[in-house]
Amino acid sequence: MSGHSHNTGQGASRSSWRGRESASRSESGAPEAGATELAAALRAGCAGLGLDLKPAQLGLLLDYLELLRKWNAVYNLTAIRTLPRMLVEHLFDSLAVVTPLAERLSVPAPAGRRRSVVDIGSGAGLPGIPLAIAWPQAEVHLVEPVGKKAAFLRQCVGTLGLAHVEVHPIRVEELSLPAPADLVICRAFASLTDFLAAAAPLTGPETLVCAMKGVVPEVEIRALDALWARPEVIALEVPELDAARHLVLLRRAAATTAGAAVTVPPGAPGAQLSRNGA
Repeated sequence: MSGHSHNTGQGASRSSWRGRESASRSESGAPEAGATELAAALRAGCAGLGLDLKPAQLGLLLDYLELLRKWNAVYNLTAIRTLPRMLVEHLFDSLAVVTPLAERLSVPAPAGRRRSVVDIGSGAGLPGIPLAIAWPQAEVHLVEPVGKKAAFLRQCVGTLGLAHVEVHPIRVEELSLPAPADLVICRAFASLTDFLAAAAPLTGPETLVCAMKGVVPEVEIRALDALWARPEVIALEVPELDAARHLVLLRRAAATTAGAAVTVPPGAPGAQLSRNGA
């Protein structure tokens, strides 16, 4: 799975972004960044994240952003209202995980099947839809039990032509997959303990489990049980975002003792910390 995609597999985007130069307006009536400026900002942000996306993929990301803006006005999917802030706090925030995850999922998938990615508590499709656009070769499952959010996700899948994405309007406990997922991810879903309890039935020994966090969740890391090996924590740098972002990566421990707890002495590091996906 590569963070530098060279084949969208999705065809050209059908968006009104192409050829539209006039500025959009926020709910307050103030002009927002126009389509050209927003597209340029997206290209710059992707370059800063080391992503080499095709024009069709960039177009799909902008199409998704426009769908989010339109639906948000009615369904209140996110507290962020303007396209420039959505670009940074949603798209860049989600895309920041692509390169570090691709590096850790570098072993090719078995012949004849796609890699499977599960986004638990997908909400407005974050990070699942940006990941699906960056990884058209993956099979992406968006799990979202809230009806209006699941309806938005289905609209995105249809409008953007994301045939490799499936929306599951159910609780994650009800999800059944034919094989363990390659990647299970969440963004602001729950505590690590609750997330891992929900993710565990979808995982196997090789599954990479990933929680997107703000500051390093040291207390949550100390609460992990012996089913999970010591996590790797990656400090992310999100373009134009002045806030802490970290990726907590876990796999099942090679050998565990049922009911045993992992203890970390006071002051000792609870996880291996790396920066910039290295």
